[in-house]
Amino acid sequence: MTPNLVIIPTYNEKENIEKILEAVMSLKTAFDVLVVDDNSPDGTADLVRSLQTKYPENIFLEVRQEKSGLGTAYIHGFKWALQKSYDYIFEMDADFSHNPKDLPRLLKACQTGADVAIGSRYVSGVNVVNWPMKRVLLSYFASKYVRLITGMKIHDTTAGFVCYKRQVLHALDLDKIRFVGYAFQIEMKFKCYLKKYIIEEVPVIFTDRSNGVSKMSNAIVREAVFGVIWLKIMSLLGKL
Repeated sequence: MTPNLVIIPTYNEKENIEKILEAVMSLKTAFDVLVVDDNSPDGTADLVRSLQTKYPENIFLEVRQEKSGLGTAYIHGFKWALQKSYDYIFEMDADFSHNPKDLPRLLKACQTGADVAIGSRYVSGVNVVNWPMKRVLLSYFASKYVRLITGMKIHDTTAGFVCYKRQVLHALDLDKIRFVGYAFQIEMKFKCYLKKYIIEEVPVIFTDRSNGVSKMSNAIVREAVFGVIWLKIMSLLGKL
């Protein structure tokens, strides 16, 4: 067991899961990985189990009974990580849009002063590869919109590549995290911001998936748009 846990939520990621796990295991800095699989019908969990025989002390698997959303998968993983006493807890996608080689950079940021380190696409320009322009603009201006409404000084508010110190997740009431899509990422950052944790953005290059299917949907976008307003109102009322 290492002090570092990477949580990877999966649903139908058989094309990517073995490669991403091997990539994390090959890093010079040691990381454990928890895969939270939503009962993928394509056999993702079975591929994880096969790699557990190779890395029995470093790869873990939690299988949920149904597809319940990204946010609830991470909350499940956060609670698991806290029970196991990990010091640094990471969010990362399975599809290589987040480069595993950047994990040590996020870790270093949290080891040298940050409470939360964000792998940021927008802190140093727009670092996105293979996205259609429509999606680049949607993501970029979504972060601008969130900054305007919430007052957070974060360039990439919807980023899903994040490192949290243990005490941050311990201090948040994880049972009161409301949202499940992009708005989940915004809500987590906003609650950390309200608690005055030190949040550092680490520039990364985001590469769109080449295998598998994106989980983006109109419902996720709507949740983010209206969820930000709800978060701001609740914060003004002192209810966050």
